[in-house]
This record gives sequence, structure tokens and C-alpha cells, in this order.
Amino acid sequence: MASVPSLASSVDQRVAAALLSALPEAGAADPLLRRSDRADFQANGILALAKKAKANPRELATTVVEGLDKGGVIEEIEVSGPGFLNITVADRAIVETLAARAADERLGVPVNPAAGTTVIDYAQPNVAKEMHVGHLRSAVIGAAMVEILEFTGETVVRRHHIGDWGTQFGMLIQYLIEHPHELDHEAAEESVAESGEQAMSNLNRLYKASRALFDADEEFKTRARARVVELQAGDEQTLAMWQRFVDESKIYFYSVFDKLDMDIQDADIVGESGYNDMLVETCRLLEESGVAVRSEGALCVFFDEYKGPDGKPTPLIVQKSDGGFGYAATDLSAIRDRVGNLKANSLVYVVDARQSLHFKMVFETARRAGWLNEDVHAHQLAFGTVLGADGKPFKTREGETVRLVDLLDEAVDRATAVVREKADKVGLTEQEIVENGRFVGIGAVKYADLSTSASRDYKFDLDQMVSLNGDTSVYLQYAYARIRSIQRRLPGVAAKAHPELALAPAERALGLHLDSFGEVVADAAAEYAPHKLAAYLYQLASHLTAFYDQCPVLQAESAELQENRLFLIDLTARTLSKGMSLLGIRTPEKL
Repeated sequence: MASVPSLASSVDQRVAAALLSALPEAGAADPLLRRSDRADFQANGILALAKKAKANPRELATTVVEGLDKGGVIEEIEVSGPGFLNITVADRAIVETLAARAADERLGVPVNPAAGTTVIDYAQPNVAKEMHVGHLRSAVIGAAMVEILEFTGETVVRRHHIGDWGTQFGMLIQYLIEHPHELDHEAAEESVAESGEQAMSNLNRLYKASRALFDADEEFKTRARARVVELQAGDEQTLAMWQRFVDESKIYFYSVFDKLDMDIQDADIVGESGYNDMLVETCRLLEESGVAVRSEGALCVFFDEYKGPDGKPTPLIVQKSDGGFGYAATDLSAIRDRVGNLKANSLVYVVDARQSLHFKMVFETARRAGWLNEDVHAHQLAFGTVLGADGKPFKTREGETVRLVDLLDEAVDRATAVVREKADKVGLTEQEIVENGRFVGIGAVKYADLSTSASRDYKFDLDQMVSLNGDTSVYLQYAYARIRSIQRRLPGVAAKAHPELALAPAERALGLHLDSFGEVVADAAAEYAPHKLAAYLYQLASHLTAFYDQCPVLQAESAELQENRLFLIDLTARTLSKGMSLLGIRTPEKL
């Protein structure tokens, strides 16, 4: 089905046409249409246009109103103040537009006609290291942006740039060669969570043992350093051992992502090692083009705008003076691969804001080299820090970084307790309590992150996250479940739109908000801003609460009114469910 134009776009087009007719010499003009407390919409563009044309703004506004084609969409329009237009749309237009949305699987949301290919780099854990709270935001924000962009028609390529290369692997591989059974699994039959826990336990034990030996035994230290050279040279046995570390780490990664209710595919994991074969050529291309120069033996790119505390330019080091390659060489090679081989128009990096300088330098270097240009752009979706309730970086009581698995397990435990309190009222089985507890707990963690602008820090407060009141995912999930409960209590009543009925104020407010879903999704996609979608969904649930207070469904005064109200809440449920799914959050049918 074709997309459904929103009421805002229909009104905007009609006012723009009247503006052009009233002042043709000014050409096409933006009415600057906004939602308003005084009416449904307010057009504010006449003042600037009148000033430019040296016309009286109120007279121009009056001329626009006289020439406006209301077309059954606009019920009333009045000139306010020095030339604002207050616009009220017809009840019939609201219901008919919503009916068209309800008839479409996509809820009338258009596909972006300019959609291209985006590579999103997110969820970047390190091989042989435990995932902690610092890994949470990249995974959650990145996964939401994948869903939002794909829904708008973008072709999205997922990339998980895991840390799977470096000097520490010499120590680990050498220890594993000398202690070959350290990564063996004990049980034949394990759940995803159990196998993940054992994999991490094995990796932690091996890392601590190899580090202790490395620090205490000079001969082992020498063997470990030689093993790094073997790894970089592509020695077969060394690479096979390295692969065991990668495979063991993936078992663990997948168990954590499974807890997060997140789908990570093996083909999407292309770590630092995936670009090894490109590093030499990347350096050669940069040096031959003059983008990078040799400085004290290192290959560097300099920028006038980035200086250190001493006032000297801070370079991007692509290759070290000892011939080793830095992160920049890998990141620049990844850009070459993503643009040249994956044919991406957009590159999005969901990376901690503290790495902003590095990525500014990398992107500028790629632009100078011609790998990024007007047709291909890169964007760092920078995110802030997860803070504890005290406003400081989130740590355990012992001052340790919080394990991500522990944090997620606690969220599920808290949420399960909340679900269990109401379980008898809605008739949940034990299996449903456990399942819903997981959906509510993980949803709470994701929503707390996504409802905050990515660039801001946010406090991790589980008590607030699983609260039934306020701006939480639980509030939204209960709003959805409440609608489904009402529908189950009216099994013989159809949800049916009745455009002939007058709408109560709460029905109008809910309907107009429902109609703006597509525009919000488009904004969230264009601006890489999932928090805009989260804010929309919270406002939708708030409109629904006001609707319940003022417009009873079960005790509606007539059959037609009941059908129309069922229609409104059914579309609300579908919009809530779709919006939450774009954020990676489930909506249980009973809660």
C-alpha cells in the first residue's frame, strides 16, 4: 500500500499553495507549520515572508486565508496576532486519515525515496575480555538505529568491530600452547547462558594465569613476545590458537547478546584482524598522495585545528616508527572496505564520545584521501557515560567495573518481582511471569538508555527503570497490555472507524499524535536520534491515559462510539508495538 500523507503535511501543502497564490513573486515558501496549544496547528511563516516582500503581515495572512482550499481537511482557520494562522482540522479528516493508516501493515509510514546503504559499526567487545557496563550503550543504541533505518527503507550492513588483535595475544596464545586444555568445556549439554558463563570463566582464568607467568618468568615473556611476531607473520599453529580465543569469546558474546534480546550474526563480526591485509596498502596510498607524511620515523597526518597542551599539532599516527600499525590504520582500512566493497553511502560509528577526536581525525584523513566525499559521509553517533545513582561512573561497591551480565540479571530479577505482584489479577502462568519478567527487565534497561539523548550521560537506577509510573518502558508495556485486555473483554465487538462521529478533545489529541508517527520515525532515522522515537511513544501512552479518563470504551454510550474508540486504541496498540520493536523492546500481550 502507498504511504499515507499525514494531516500536518496535507495542511502544510494547502497553506503553501495559498501563500504562493497570494504572493507569487516570492516563489515557494515554507509555512513553518507547528503543533499548537491554541489550535491543532499554527503557521508562523507569513511574518518572515511579509518582511521580505515589504508587505503587511496581517493583510497577507488574511489574503492567504481567503484563498485557502480547505478540501475537507481544514475545519477552521483564523488570523492571530501580527500574522500567525491558527488551524483546526476536521474530525472527519482525522478519523479517515487514521483509517488509512490502520489499513496498512506499515501504519502508513513512508519508505524514504532517497534510501541508500548504511554500515553501522556497533557492539564492539574485545576478544578474551569480559563485557562490562561500558559496552551497553553501543550495543543498545546501534541495534535500535539498525531497526529504525531498515524500517525507513535503508539497506543496513551491521559491523561489529571487535578487538581481536594486538600484542596481548602473544602472551595468551603461548600460554595456551603450553596448557592446551584451558579452553575445554566440561559439559556436553549447556544452555546459551551456561556455555557463555563457562567460556568467560575459561578466558578469565587463562588471562590471569598467563599474566602472572608473563610477569614472573622472563623466559616465558621472551617466548610470548616471539609468539606475537609469529601471529603477525601468519604462522599456521599460532593462527589456529588465536582462532580458538576468538571462537571461545564469541560463545560468551552471543550469550550476553542473547540476554539483551539482540540478534548478532557471525557474518557481521569483522574485527581488527579482518583488515590486516589492507594495512600496508592503506599506508602506501596515504603516503603517495601526500595525505600522510613521515615524522620521526612514524607515518602521520597533521591537522592545524588539533593541537596538544604544548600548542603543537596533534598528529594521527597511522604507522608507528617501529613499523607497527595503530588503530588509525585499521579504521581507515575499514572505511576503504565499507565504501569500496560494501558500496556504503553512510558510515555510522556508535562509539563512546571520549573517542571523538580520534574519529574526527580519521574521517578528515579519509576525506583528504578521497574515500569520503559529498556522496559518502561518516558520522560518529557519540554516546555519554553510564552513571551510578551517585552521578559518578557506574562501579561496584568494591570500585570494580560492573559486569554487563550481572547488571542484566539484576534488571530481570527486579522486573520479574514487579510482574509477579500483578500476576494473579491478569492470570499469568509461572512461565509467562518468567518470560514477561525478562521482557520487562531488558526493556527497562534499553529504554532508560534510548530515552536519553545519546550524547548525554545517564544514571542507571533500576528502581526507577522498572517503575510503573513515569517515563519508563514498563509504563509503555502496560499501556499496550491494557489495550489488549480491553479488546479481550469485548470479543464480539469490531474495531471500526466512524468518520461521521464528532471527536472528544482526548480522542482528537490521541488521533493527531498517532498521525505523526511516520514523521517522528523519519526524524529519528535522519538525525540518528532514537530518543526522539522514545519520547513520542511516552507521549502516546500519556495521551492514551488521558483518553481512558475521559472516553470510556467498555461503557461507551453507543455501539458506534464503542467501535470507534476500539479502533483508536487498536491503532494505538499497533503503533506502540511497532515503535517499541524499533527500539528493540518487546510488548507482552498480558502484563
